Amino acid sequence: MSNILGKNITVTLFGESHGAYVGACLDGFPSGIKIDFDYLEKQMNKRKAIGKISTPRNEEDKVEFISGIKAGISEGSPITLLIKNNNVRKKDYEKLENIPRPSHADYVAHIKYGGYEDKSGGGHFSGRLTAPLVACGALAMQLLKEKGIKIGTHLKKVHGIEDRDFVDIEKDIDKVNEIDIAILEEDKKDKILKEIEIAKDNGDSVGGILETAIIGLEVGIGEPFFDTLEGLLAKAIFSIPSVKGIEFGGGFEMCDKYGSEVNDEFIIVDNKVKTKSNNSGGIQGGISNGMPIIIKTAIKPTPSISKIQNSVNLDKMEECELQIAGRHDPCIVHRARVVIDSIIALVLLDLLKEHRGNQL
Repeated sequence: MSNILGKNITVTLFGESHGAYVGACLDGFPSGIKIDFDYLEKQMNKRKAIGKISTPRNEEDKVEFISGIKAGISEGSPITLLIKNNNVRKKDYEKLENIPRPSHADYVAHIKYGGYEDKSGGGHFSGRLTAPLVACGALAMQLLKEKGIKIGTHLKKVHGIEDRDFVDIEKDIDKVNEIDIAILEEDKKDKILKEIEIAKDNGDSVGGILETAIIGLEVGIGEPFFDTLEGLLAKAIFSIPSVKGIEFGGGFEMCDKYGSEVNDEFIIVDNKVKTKSNNSGGIQGGISNGMPIIIKTAIKPTPSISKIQNSVNLDKMEECELQIAGRHDPCIVHRARVVIDSIIALVLLDLLKEHRGNQL
């Protein structure tokens, strides 16, 4: 089982949805960095459940550091953190012991691990494992901000209701990073929230698209072919549960256009090389070109719904019906945005350390 992200600065995840703890070990993080615990708490809060549009399961998500930080300053040794699971209810999953939930990892996990996997709430495959990712990402984000690199994500679309694109990118990043529901157009917020509530009332769920912008990353980060910046970011983002698609810059829409329409022509602005457009999304040849990096991530509808669905009983090898009990999100798009920001920050910090060495 692979649970390690990164090469120079690594993150190792552990824990299960309804186990005692979830946690992570962050190795390679520089020494001498004063940790902003208020910022850490702020980031963790962005991932928490919110009212009717989220699961009733509420976790405190208090991060406990057991190594690597002394007197609020990083030591340079591995940073190990724990987040206690307090609000667990394993009994909600007892009836599903041998009945895989549609579009979950239950069936493939059962086959791969011979039935020894933790089945409660998806076990190690659960979105609950994104909590320690956000904690590690908050440390990475703090360091990136000090170096002038900013990351922000907003809800571009939820079940057909669409927010505007990033326009004044730095201002928009600052805005979405300060609000609970990251939507740029205020008049779209109520419509999106209403759409999520309707799905919940109907025992259903909805998905959406998250749009991320990154500014301040220097030219030259990434490698051609197998370690491209797009490839490393995509690999990390695809590890987040429910992610089913990703595009950079103009993405799939460019396939319907001429090269003359989408090529990013070079210009000089304030004695610096820029591009007139940004259809490449800030990356060319797998390497950052100094323009804003723009990423769109597709999040599928939450697979846990309360409607009656078809499945199979693996013990009896018979088809059956099931109705999922428990506490589930009708939509996770609004909670996933901070997870996207966090894992991107970890990838970028890892690449910067490789690019700059110990002078990170």
